[in-house]
Parts: sequence; structure tokens; C-alpha cells
Amino acid sequence: MITVETKVVVTQDHKLTVEVPAEVQPGWHHIVVLIDDRSGSQPKEPPLNFPSYPTGLADPRVTLRREEIYGPDGR
Repeated sequence: MITVETKVVVTQDHKLTVEVPAEVQPGWHHIVVLIDDRSGSQPKEPPLNFPSYPTGLADPRVTLRREEIYGPDGR
């Protein structure tokens, strides 16, 4: 299977011509044409803008350090 990705122009009579690589043998072939309808003159969407909020510890007395969870020997 050979994948060919290229840009094409569809003419007013709704035709296009595709040039294939040299390794494609002459004869009948099964092909799939995928038309990306998102391309063209449609503007790109702006990136998402997520607001940031300052956060802190819920309880400043609890830091969840390893020593506090497992003890001084780390177990």
C-alpha cells in the first residue's frame, strides 16, 4: 500500500488530476480520496484560554511530606 499526500485544486468542472510515484505500476488500482473539508478559507480557531486561579494548601498544617506520612525511617 502506498500513501500519497498532496494538495490539489479542483477545477470548475469538478475534476482533479493526481500524479502518482514511479513505483505505482500501470493498470487498475483501488484508491481512496479523502477530502478534508476543514481546509480552505475557513479561519483557524483561536487556542483555548483557561484562566488560572491562585491555589494553596487547604490546611497549612498538613504538608503531606514523606516523613509525616511514613515516619522518620521512610517506611
